[in-house]
Amino acid sequence: MTTVDLPLLPLGRGRDLSAERGVECPGDLPAASDPDLVARAEAAKAALGDRVFVLGHHYQRDEVIQFADVTGDSFKLARDAAARPDAEFIVFCGVHFMAESADILTGPEQQVVLPDLAAGCSMADMARLTQVETAWEAMAAAGVQGQVVPVTYMNSSADIKAFCGRNGGVVCTSSNAQTALEWAYEQHGPDTKVLFLPDQHLGRNTAVLQLGLSLEDCVVWDPHRPDGGLTPQQLQDARMILWKGHCSVHGRFSADVVDALREADPEITILVHPECSHDVVLKADLVGSTEFIIKTIEAAPAGSSWAIGTELNLVKRLADSHPDKRIAFLDRNVCYCSTMNRIDLPHLVWALESLVDGVVVNRIEVDAETERWALVALERMLALPGRTAKD
Repeated sequence: MTTVDLPLLPLGRGRDLSAERGVECPGDLPAASDPDLVARAEAAKAALGDRVFVLGHHYQRDEVIQFADVTGDSFKLARDAAARPDAEFIVFCGVHFMAESADILTGPEQQVVLPDLAAGCSMADMARLTQVETAWEAMAAAGVQGQVVPVTYMNSSADIKAFCGRNGGVVCTSSNAQTALEWAYEQHGPDTKVLFLPDQHLGRNTAVLQLGLSLEDCVVWDPHRPDGGLTPQQLQDARMILWKGHCSVHGRFSADVVDALREADPEITILVHPECSHDVVLKADLVGSTEFIIKTIEAAPAGSSWAIGTELNLVKRLADSHPDKRIAFLDRNVCYCSTMNRIDLPHLVWALESLVDGVVVNRIEVDAETERWALVALERMLALPGRTAKD
């Protein structure tokens, strides 16, 4: 059997990336390869003890993950934080929208810290509240707003979640998107439409492959075009209005690489995240959330061959943890999540040492009104039958 090992390269070490990305790394921290930096992180965590709870998203680099008290996807981590009410500080090694969710779900006496405020999410940034409100007004003008239920992916800002809460909508994860959409389509009878934010691929894949809608039932709202690039008739005919957003990592995977891998290794299994484009998902053998991907690889037999379409830090970690399996990255080029990788060891050490010194840096706070309505949308998700809290 011939196998194809696409690049699985380790992260660059020994240089401070903060200057390159235009973000000042506070303090006189050495490069992440300096062993003293690891010792400083250990010492700061020990000094804080149970006062601090460190969350590490699956896409974080290993140098950060090693200091996480728990690892997981965004909503699972936020709920893990909420389950630790005695932790005064929640240090979220992830991106901004994740830290917002943690702030929404934790108590008012708890403080959520994001080690680098520049750690955002390109997908979440593709749906701004003013843009969504403009689209909502256009739907009113087209006479369909009363039939539309907004559904937002967890990978969205708190104010988009709040918009959904105010307007009868719900939040979903990649695991329960089907359940959330089934709930949404029950809200206004057979004429119900869904506005799905901000990832068009998850919305399309779920609607077509799990709910049985056709591609013709789906239209794409482009916030950078007048009226989203759609006519009132198109809005009236559509059942699924997809926001033109995507994940910059999952959008890189292509169907031609899948074909090349199958040609080289007919026994390979293609395992992808539903944020991938529709043509890639159609060619995959298995599609599921990050937790699904992890559990699938854990349960796979020794000697099996896999190509995985998700963020490279996670793929590399899976390959390192399962040397008895052949695991490749489903892309010709190395591509980490650039915003997730802004959380590096220097920033984590700075955040922890600042807390030791009694200074709370980079606190993430969601205003009370936004928190109220975002929580409504989140609670609707938690009330869904058979729901899951995994991404």
